Parts: sequence; C-alpha cells; structure tokens
Amino acid sequence: MRLPFAAVVLTALTTTAAISSPAMAQNAATTLPASNPFATPSTLPFEAPPFDRIKDTDYQPALEAGMAQQLAEVNNIVRVRSAPTFDNTIVPLERSGRLLERAALAFYGVNGANTNDVLQKTQEVLAPRFAAHQDAIQLNPQLFARVRTLYDARQTLKLTPEQLQVLTLTYENMVRAGARLSPTDKTKLSALNAQLSTLETAFQQKLLAAAKAGALVVDDRAKLAGLSEAEIAAAADAAKERGMPSKYVLTLQNTTEQPALASLTDRATREALFNAGWTRAEKGDANDTRATISQLAELRAQKAKLLGFPTWADYVLADQMAKNPTTALGFMQQLGRPVAAEQRREAAELQAQVKAERGDFQLKPWDWDLYAEKLRKAKYDLNQDELKPYFEINKVLTDGVFYAANQLYGITFKRRTDIPVYQPDVMVYEVSEENGTPIGLMYFDYWKRDNKNGGAWMSNFVNQSKLLGTKPVIYNVGNFTKPAPGQPALITFDDVTTMFHEFGHALHGLFANQTYPSVSGTNTARDFVEFPSQFNEHWALDPKVLPHYAVNRQGQVIPPELVAKIKRAATFNTGNTFGQALAVAELDMSWHSLPATAGRQDVDAFETKALAATGLDTADVPPRYRSSYFLHIWGNGYSAGYYAYQWTKMLDANAYAWFENHGGLTRANGQRFRDMILSKGHTEDYAPMFRAFNGKDPEVGPLLHDLGLNADGSRVAAE
Repeated sequence: MRLPFAAVVLTALTTTAAISSPAMAQNAATTLPASNPFATPSTLPFEAPPFDRIKDTDYQPALEAGMAQQLAEVNNIVRVRSAPTFDNTIVPLERSGRLLERAALAFYGVNGANTNDVLQKTQEVLAPRFAAHQDAIQLNPQLFARVRTLYDARQTLKLTPEQLQVLTLTYENMVRAGARLSPTDKTKLSALNAQLSTLETAFQQKLLAAAKAGALVVDDRAKLAGLSEAEIAAAADAAKERGMPSKYVLTLQNTTEQPALASLTDRATREALFNAGWTRAEKGDANDTRATISQLAELRAQKAKLLGFPTWADYVLADQMAKNPTTALGFMQQLGRPVAAEQRREAAELQAQVKAERGDFQLKPWDWDLYAEKLRKAKYDLNQDELKPYFEINKVLTDGVFYAANQLYGITFKRRTDIPVYQPDVMVYEVSEENGTPIGLMYFDYWKRDNKNGGAWMSNFVNQSKLLGTKPVIYNVGNFTKPAPGQPALITFDDVTTMFHEFGHALHGLFANQTYPSVSGTNTARDFVEFPSQFNEHWALDPKVLPHYAVNRQGQVIPPELVAKIKRAATFNTGNTFGQALAVAELDMSWHSLPATAGRQDVDAFETKALAATGLDTADVPPRYRSSYFLHIWGNGYSAGYYAYQWTKMLDANAYAWFENHGGLTRANGQRFRDMILSKGHTEDYAPMFRAFNGKDPEVGPLLHDLGLNADGSRVAAE
C-alpha cells in the first residue's frame, strides 16, 4: 500500500494545516528556534531526517512554523504586481512549504510506524489546522485568479509537457477543492474539512487502541496447539511485554483473517481469535468506531454535494484512471460472477474435508484457513511449515527483492549503518544506478509492534524533485511477527510477496525523474499507484530469482518439486482471498455512493445489506475488513478507492502478460518498464501511458486467467 498522506507532497496544493492571517503567518514562521532539527534542511546524505536529534516534542512547533511559512510564501506570490507567468506563480508554488514538508513527512512516517501518546496528541491537535491550512491556500481567491489566468492561456504559453501537466493539475485541484465556490460555501467547506480531518484522526487512534486491546489472551499453552514453537514463544513474549508473564497473547493484524487461524487446531481458540478481530472496534467502549464511521460517511456526502458531485464516489473518481463509479463498479461486476462460483466450489470442498475428518460441524469463517491448509496439503502436498525454512527475511530482501531489481533495472544496494533511524529494528540501504550514481535511500521496518499501524505500506521521508535538487528517501513498513531471541527470522511466502509488493512502490518512488514535486514519483491516482507494486510481486516466483534467495540454513536451495507445488497451488483458494478483497471494495463503494440526503447510517445494518448486494458468499467468506476496522477508507485516504487494488491487478496482469510475450525478466524489458511507467510520475494521463507500454487498453481476461478462472465462472484447465 502506498500511503496517500505522504503523497501529501506538501507543496502548496497538497499540504494540510492552518494560519489565520499573513501577519500571524510571518510571525509564526520566525519563531522556530535554530535548535529545532527541522529548522534547516538536514545535512545527512540525501537530506535524510536526523532521527538521532529529533524529539517527539520537536514536531508540533516545526509543523506550525512550516504552515505559517508556507502561507507567507503563498502571500508573496499573490502580492506580485506583474501579470502571472508560470515562473512567478506556479514555480514558487511548487517551491513553497519546504519546512512543512520536512517536518510532516518525518512526523507521519514515525507516527504511523512507532507512535506514542505525544505523537498521537500532536496529530489530534494539528489535524483540523492542517485542513484549514489547505483551505487557506486552495481557496485563496487571489491565488486562484492567477492560476486561472494561466490555465485559460495555457496553449499559448509554450510550456513543456510536464509544465503543462503541472499547471493543469494545479487548476483542477483548486477547482476540486472549492476555489469556484461562493464565500459562504467556502466557509461551509472549511468547516466540513475540519470536521472530517478530526474524525479521520479519531478513527485511526480508536482503531489502534482497539486492535491492541482486542488481542486474544490465552492462559493455557494447550489451546495453542498447532502453532510452532517459535510462534508460541513470540506469543509468550507478547504477553510478557503486557505484564502477563504466565500467559500468551495473539496480537491482531488489521484484517479479518488472522495468521494463526491457519494453524490452530483447537476450534474454540480459533473462534475466539476470529471474534476478537471481528468485534475489535464494536464493543460499545471508547474504542468503538461505528459512530465515527457513520458521521464520516455523512459528512463526505455533504462535501461532495457542496462541490457539485452527486456522491463522494463521483467526487473521488473524477481524477482517477477509472473516471467514474459506473466504470469501477462495471469492472468489479465482471469479476463477481466467476469469483462467486469459485467461492461456492471452495466452500463445498472444505466442508467435504471437515466431513472426511469426521468433523460434526458446519464450516465457519474461523475454520476456513485451517481446512484450506489441510486441503492444500492434500491436493498439492504443500505445507507452509515446509516452505518457511527457505524464507529468511534478510536473505529474501538482499538476494530476492534486491536481486530482482538488479536484474531488471541494474540498480545496486549498500547497507548504511551511519544513517540514524527512529527505531532500532529499522535498516537503511543506499540505492545506486548501474554506473554507481546514487539514486536515493531506502528504510525497511518489518516487525510488528503494538504502537505500529496494521498492514504494510510505502512512503517517503524526502520527495524527488529536480527543481528542489532532492533525491528520494523512501521507507517500506511491514507487520511480520518478530521471532523470539535466538530464533531464525523465518517468514511465510505471503510475507515474501508483501516484501516484493511494497518494494514495487519503492521502485516507483526511487525512479522518479520529475522537475516539479507535485507530479513526482508515486503522486499518482489510487487506481494507478498500486500497479507497479502488484506487478513487482511476480518476480518472487521467477525461476531466475526464487532459487537465488530461497535457501535454508543448511545452504540448500528450495527444491524444484517444492517450487512446482507453489506454482500449482498459486490459484488455490482464489475465491476466498480475491473474493474477500472484491467484497470489501464493493462495500467501500456502497458507503461512498450515499447521497447527502441519506443521513447517518446504522453501520452494522448498512454493512449487512451492502455485502449481501455483492452476490459474493459473505457468510462463508467474510470481507477482508469490516467497516469498523476498514483503515484504508476511513483513515488512510482510500475512500471510494479500494477498488484500485483490483483495478491495478488488471493493469499488472496485462503488463506481466506483455513481459511473458517478450522474453520475461530481462534487463531490456526492465528498462522499458522503468522508462515508460516507473519514471513517469503523473506527467502524463494514465490511460495513454499504459496503452503506450502495453500496446492496447487493459482487459479483465489476463486477470481472471491469473486467478485460474474463466469469465463464465469455470476454472482454467490445468496447464
């Protein structure tokens, strides 16, 4: 996942925060003491954040001063007496907000991955100010007048293609932000933005607390039967950290399914773990998110109406590759029938597996993963425990993720231990071109912590820009279970895939080659930004890559017969895994297709109705997220955008089919993909960009084939 708030590039039109007057802005801009580590650009390589000097209390004054400074910079633009030009209006707009960007990118990175009470309070206090600051710039009538003058004359200005794109997007973003509204409606919009920002922050904080409090506490080791010794040791360590030395704690990841469900043989423990996750944010306590969700949906619909859109989904998709909800829903509906048919087949197979083992119960969601794993072993003789010894996390990174990138793009990686980090487990690497020219820095933070948001993501500490003279500083964050001391750092093949996925985002950021920061790197639409990451997953199983990193502690390379099993099982359980994501994408679209007249919804009733309407088997295959812990859409900026994961899988499948038809993993193919996709940022419209690479528009056929399905719902014949 690419976190949109860090795509909050914090240039004038993508930043967030609040100052009330030019005089106040100028005064606040001069109050940041020189001792604050954000007061001047970092002197570390690539302007990496000086985490060894940054204290939790440094962020708020730096963010406040950064907002003030940027507002003063914008006021200087509108005070220019001469007629607007690209150089006196758009360029200084792109240059503005440097202090704010330095502080905000570091703050959001640490707050998401290593938060504490001070950082959460800072976020809570500043969230409405960020929203007001964005409004103060985007709704500035003098600034909009200058931008509109340039936009109206854009065809006569002799701009480069990138300059024309920046000008066009600047104008369109201001219009979408409400620049053409009346003064009265601008006031209404600012109030809505402040409320939304506050509620989104509240949701994130409630959910983090709910996940921590909702972890399953087990007092009897026997109830953990099926888990490995390493997993039991990790559960014991988690309990000790919480002051329960004689117990075991199974922490929750931010999805409906929990990893341990595939191994636990005690059915009561499985049910308890599933329910702990399913109800984590619906306990009627201070961490219950349902009232927040209902209000968020209502206010988003009101904001969309104010801006002239029928629904929030219409507003969001207007600048996406899909363009409108009708296209996105039509795409998902093409997938619904074959996926639903596969779900029914899978459920029947698993129920038969239960019966074969003399199980006298109806299959439930907490049984699915365990019996799916048993069926996987029976059908494909594939045991996940048999795989894990071949996937040691550091070797996966250096000899798998890095190796594939080297073979495709020629880049190299060097460990840096002299770059300060925000948490001791974080690793830093310098990335260089084939000829040794430095590209940027990469941080990796893989282990799960109670104070880390769930899931996995990529973002930037420093954004690339030729105008600013900056190279990318990027991080990947995961939530893998850290082994107990002395145990090898073994991960699942799903974790391996996650590492390749997030590094695909990183490549998109590392190869950024733009002049202007607002169109650089991963600052692209949600239904395009996941394309490079999902595409990069393919190389995890590539025959040139897999044997290079899949090596056990005895130095034995993963045997060909085990690789064959992995590939044969690649489409196993597709109805479950893909169906979970498809259902929740349609749930997201349902929430955000509500008109402003709909009012507040009963969350559970709305969710039940919306899921039933998908036609997917949500009784046996629950959605990947419930509304109450759907962080993507309520707290991470993916509202009306979760379909992007499936949409970009379509793009990915089409692109990989192109690779397969042109020689697969080769240096030449990698360079072509880098030149035509990864290095483009948002300098071009997405459909023509993809068409130029692929030779035609994307189709659902390659995606269904990757899932092992035909459009009529039948399975693809075994090859």
